[in-house]
Amino acid sequence: MSTRPFASILDSLTRQRWVTAALVVSERDGIVVESNLQIGQSGDRVAALAASLYRKARLSAQAAGLGAVSFMQLEAPGGRICAVGGGDLVLVVVAEPAVNVGLVRVELLRAVGELLAAGGEVA
Repeated sequence: MSTRPFASILDSLTRQRWVTAALVVSERDGIVVESNLQIGQSGDRVAALAASLYRKARLSAQAAGLGAVSFMQLEAPGGRICAVGGGDLVLVVVAEPAVNVGLVRVELLRAVGELLAAGGEVA
């Protein structure tokens, strides 16, 4: 059994141009399950922020009767944080401002499909 069960998924996400980090994070507590980070990235801080934002977006969408959140993006002058997931896990990408968000979205949604096919806990 691999000691890095999400390695291929994270590697495919970080191969995208302008992506600087990819993480699998526990939605419940913001703890990093596995990550692929460039030097200088703070995985723990990004994980906690992304999990909190994703959880709040999911709960807000439910309360408003909008259904499930399929993709979340935080855009700031220094870059972007994109996330998909649900259930217990959130897939997170950190990217430079110049990233092609459409491509990142497609890759994140494909990665969630891989997790589901492998019996992961992302819903």
